[in-house]
Amino acid sequence: MLSTDADLANGTKPDLLERFFKLKQHGTTVKTEAIAGCTTFITMCYVVFVVPEMLSATGMDRGALFVATCLVAGLSSIVMGLYANWPVGLAPGMGLNAFFAYAVVLGMGYSWEQAMGAVFWGGIGFMLLSIFKVREWIINSIPKGLRIGITAGIGLFLALIGLKNSGIVVADPGTIVGLGNITSFAPVMASLSLFLILALSYRNMKSAVLVSIAVITAIALGFGDVQYTGIVAAPPSIMPIFGKLDIMGALNPDMIGVIVAFMFVNLFDTTGTLIAVGDKAGLADENGKMENMSKAMVTDGTSSWIGAIMGAPTVTTYVESASGVAVGGRTGLTAVFVGLLFLLSLFLSPLAGMVPGYATAGALMYVAVLMTSSLGSMEWSDLTEAGPVVITTIMMPLSFSIANGIALGFIAYPVIKLLAGRVKEVSVSVWALAIMFALKFVIFGI
Repeated sequence: MLSTDADLANGTKPDLLERFFKLKQHGTTVKTEAIAGCTTFITMCYVVFVVPEMLSATGMDRGALFVATCLVAGLSSIVMGLYANWPVGLAPGMGLNAFFAYAVVLGMGYSWEQAMGAVFWGGIGFMLLSIFKVREWIINSIPKGLRIGITAGIGLFLALIGLKNSGIVVADPGTIVGLGNITSFAPVMASLSLFLILALSYRNMKSAVLVSIAVITAIALGFGDVQYTGIVAAPPSIMPIFGKLDIMGALNPDMIGVIVAFMFVNLFDTTGTLIAVGDKAGLADENGKMENMSKAMVTDGTSSWIGAIMGAPTVTTYVESASGVAVGGRTGLTAVFVGLLFLLSLFLSPLAGMVPGYATAGALMYVAVLMTSSLGSMEWSDLTEAGPVVITTIMMPLSFSIANGIALGFIAYPVIKLLAGRVKEVSVSVWALAIMFALKFVIFGI
């Protein structure tokens, strides 16, 4: 039982969980944290189905990817809880996984081993930025508009991938892209998946994505489009991808932009998520400073480069953690429960193997809806801000590269401000990044 104030007055020592997580100080209990952990897990466990599906397109072993996803999500969430005492779950990020698979490997032609090496260096960079507190300077000096453009651009990038994978959008030599046969089974199921998620989310169902994946998989099973192979089994081997990253190969000058993209997208994404979830969890003091924010950021960065060694791309904090906070999660014990549930998921590989690609396409498009909604906070009347946002946003899907979208946005921002006579609004860090990206295009091309 948790200790009461009377127990403390009588000299009774508080139990281990109370002392470690400071439960009473945060106004919570073990039971509440357990419920919050289960809630967060249910809302984000779709990653164990979606991530292996996406990354297997690179030639990586799907069973090993499932194991890596569960292990990385489980261990990083537990570390977040024990080290930072934050009620947030971590897992390989959706946008950066898509960037890894479809842009870096399939689009730019790098091997998945080199791309994983870039994830490693991006994680190292992010960790160092957090340790030496450079991230605060970077975040504060990057214009809000560019951050919005990056978030929305990744959303459109995910939407394009979801539409392509489901056959709703296809290549067309005359118009570049065109509409596929939307009455065939896969496009219909992908559309139904998205519709279900949106409708259930509107009804405040926390597990909307998971329910949609389950429904579409059941329909596919009923129509014989997938085969039942069981639910529980020993985890597949992780060895086909474990430790296979090419760390030195990722230092190719052509991959500088890729490494920077992995690092900065994670920086913006993680910071925004931690601020939003931390505020809801009451972790901010009277001055707005978040408790243990630095520890949370270091955990995220460390998880990314360690995850790369295990075969999982960039790890990030999940905004779905807000669902656990909404039901009372306030401490790292919530994250520990999330991590333990991910580790238990290791034994569900047959179930994960049954999920068809079109069942997860709806999840990608749903995440796209959430991410592109950030455009609503833009001040569109200021064209010197709106222009770079639009450039950043549309160039990610049109160039099929998150890195190129970021680079073009950072180049456009100071140039437009300079020509408009508002150069004083451009920070030194933005100029430095703009020059670096411009030199990358001039010297190395895309």
